[in-house]
Amino acid sequence: MSPTVSDSPSRAPAVSDLSATEPVRVLFLGGVGRSGSTIVANAAGQHPQTVSIGELVHLWQRGLIDNELCGCGARLRECPFWSEVGAEAFGGWETLDLEAVLALQRSVDRNRYVPLMVRPEPSPRYRRSLTEYAGLLSRLYRAISTVSGAPVIIDSTKHVSFAYLLRRVPGIDVRVAHLVREPEGVAYSWAKKVRRPEAVDRADDMPRYTPARTSGKWLAYNSALHGLGLLGTPTRLFRYEDLMADPRTQIASLLELAGLQPGPLPHLGDDWVELGTSHTIAGNPARFRQGRVELRTDRAWTTEMDPSDRRKVSLLTWPLRTAYGYRRGGPR
Repeated sequence: MSPTVSDSPSRAPAVSDLSATEPVRVLFLGGVGRSGSTIVANAAGQHPQTVSIGELVHLWQRGLIDNELCGCGARLRECPFWSEVGAEAFGGWETLDLEAVLALQRSVDRNRYVPLMVRPEPSPRYRRSLTEYAGLLSRLYRAISTVSGAPVIIDSTKHVSFAYLLRRVPGIDVRVAHLVREPEGVAYSWAKKVRRPEAVDRADDMPRYTPARTSGKWLAYNSALHGLGLLGTPTRLFRYEDLMADPRTQIASLLELAGLQPGPLPHLGDDWVELGTSHTIAGNPARFRQGRVELRTDRAWTTEMDPSDRRKVSLLTWPLRTAYGYRRGGPR
């Protein structure tokens, strides 16, 4: 018996049973944070055949242990949607040893473990941990699909290692929307102080990084995501600037990647989106927005970012930024 889940008559089916059913489709938004994933995920999540869940990678710590706010405004443990997911997947969140699950996650899901994830035969120790954690995720995604009634789950975790990990999870069909944004805009955004409103018990800010560190992450994460396509994972590149300039066309393309027929998308205009309530975990504070939200490219960095930092980021991220169609002054 797994050490992370207590024995219970209401336990979910074994992983082998899950993998024998029709796979759950997961549209994974990958890339570097501050690339527009929150608004893109929630815009695509208004389609009746999708559910946007935010960053599932943070479920155990921020969602269940810290009990931070769900996108609906309730604490996650009090959110009816996530309570039903926990009951469906594990017979209730209380059956899990969350500290053990978190330790298991940390032993498997790290960027340094990506080479082990792509090996046909990883080391026995890592393989055991990977199999156990993938089993938990398999049950979790299946439960989300069952509770939401949506055939496509939109996961905006973004992390490179989690994208590679999902390839090893039985019972899911993962497709990757690779989001990129001008590196200067990403660097400027990560340097700003941004409060995390979901952390209601304490004052907490999102991490801040120097332009040089963000440039390194931008290069490493985007380069690594291209490897998924080489391994056969359906992957498509989307630029944040294109998504904001033509949201209807770009969101339709995103939904097609997930295997859906987009339809007319009445919730999207030329420069706005109508957002309903979401049950999202972690992410940008924009996930709490509801109603009509303006869609526009945020280029504040062009006037507010220190010119020396702009030049540094441009130099450090060349030539990949050029390959994505970014030139000095804006995308072409």
